[in-house]
Amino acid sequence: MPKPPLSARFTIWVLVALLATPIAVTLVYSLAASWGAHILPSGFSLQWYAQLWSDSRFLAAFGRSLLVCLAALVLSLALILPALFVVFYYFPKLKGLMNLLVLMPFAVPPVVSSVGLLQLYAGGPLPLAGTPWILVLCYFTLSLPFMYRALANNLEAINLHDLMDAAHLLGAGTTRAFLQVVLPNIRNGLLSALFLAFSFLFGEFVFANLLVGTRFETLQVYLYSQRTTSGHFTSAMVMSYFLFIGLATWVALRLQSRRA
Repeated sequence: MPKPPLSARFTIWVLVALLATPIAVTLVYSLAASWGAHILPSGFSLQWYAQLWSDSRFLAAFGRSLLVCLAALVLSLALILPALFVVFYYFPKLKGLMNLLVLMPFAVPPVVSSVGLLQLYAGGPLPLAGTPWILVLCYFTLSLPFMYRALANNLEAINLHDLMDAAHLLGAGTTRAFLQVVLPNIRNGLLSALFLAFSFLFGEFVFANLLVGTRFETLQVYLYSQRTTSGHFTSAMVMSYFLFIGLATWVALRLQSRRA
């Protein structure tokens, strides 16, 4: 592999520095005992993290966010995997329509969508407004574009018809071929789709705040409610969120490399 020129390496380091500086400053501020008029903090302490992780309200909001995101991902995975297989294997002419349909959740601004959902489910046979179910169903639709695009790219790359024909020649039925031949070939794309959707949903605020608010307080709603408290405390929250997403990214990359 040729050694990159100095200009290329300089560009990469500048980009890394620009991306890392806000994170590093937030980390230092979250560890500072106090940081007022001086350039450097007066001391370092873990008191903000201890205060954060001993707060039962924060832990409950964190757990609710995890629960809602995982429920939405399970629901979207149960729908999108069979639908993708049917479209790509039996009805390939419908790919364009599917691309259009899965992008529709992003065609309407979140505030407009939230108002429509509140009016639709405020009463009637399904009074879901203010309950976590409306948030799960909303997150389900938001996760579909991430799931569909990542899995569709994998299905287009593995020659689905050739794999299925080979499995049929060896005596496997369609369901068995899908489970034992197709799924192992798209598992890296599946992990990528799950992580992309999870990282987006876990940080989503607008729908969570408008649809359920403090009645089912998620992590982002809790973070918004603490905006007037100590900046050190909110910085500790932001860094905890960032470290959790970073850990999830590391786990996803390890799983992909191990199964590659």
